[in-house]
Amino acid sequence: MITAALLSWLLVAAPPAAPDLVDVTTVVPDLVLDLRYASENNFLKRRLYPVARCLLRREAAERLKVAADLLRKQGYRVKAWDCYRPHRVQKVMWEAHPVRGYVAPPQPGSVHNRGGAVDVSLADLEGRDVEMPTDFDDFTTRANLHSARHTPIAVERRKVLRDAFEAAGFRGIRSEWWHFESQDAERFPVLDVPLEAVR
Repeated sequence: MITAALLSWLLVAAPPAAPDLVDVTTVVPDLVLDLRYASENNFLKRRLYPVARCLLRREAAERLKVAADLLRKQGYRVKAWDCYRPHRVQKVMWEAHPVRGYVAPPQPGSVHNRGGAVDVSLADLEGRDVEMPTDFDDFTTRANLHSARHTPIAVERRKVLRDAFEAAGFRGIRSEWWHFESQDAERFPVLDVPLEAVR
């Protein structure tokens, strides 16, 4: 029989439930990883992540799988530039570039911090880069979702990418053609779980 005292001890002693973050490569095995914040190839020119892992909430990972399946039929693989981002990294980014629309302020935090957003591009079926409107972290109007200052093939691929992600239950944002948010992600809390701590 569990006494009130024992129940109280169990509630205090039990570790908090781990957030439902999954490694997306277990859901989309052919995901092309180019996680820029795990390298120096980013706007801060320094490594912000200790490991190159694409983690998402399970719901978002399943939606990404739907998008990847749609794109594969059209001759493309999904290339991931960023996925879940610990909140501590968001603070560093905001201090370096406090411009809303490109970097979310730490309060209330980014959808990346909730495990519900991805920054993605396209690769061919061999995993090689294809022409897209801009590189990642382009803080100019050329990165705008509707910018016409690109070649026809880049504009067409941007639409192919957007159509697949919207069909899978993501929504884009105006300032970055590569950013997609799972439609239910804002209901999740902001997380600061280290990337290497998720099994």
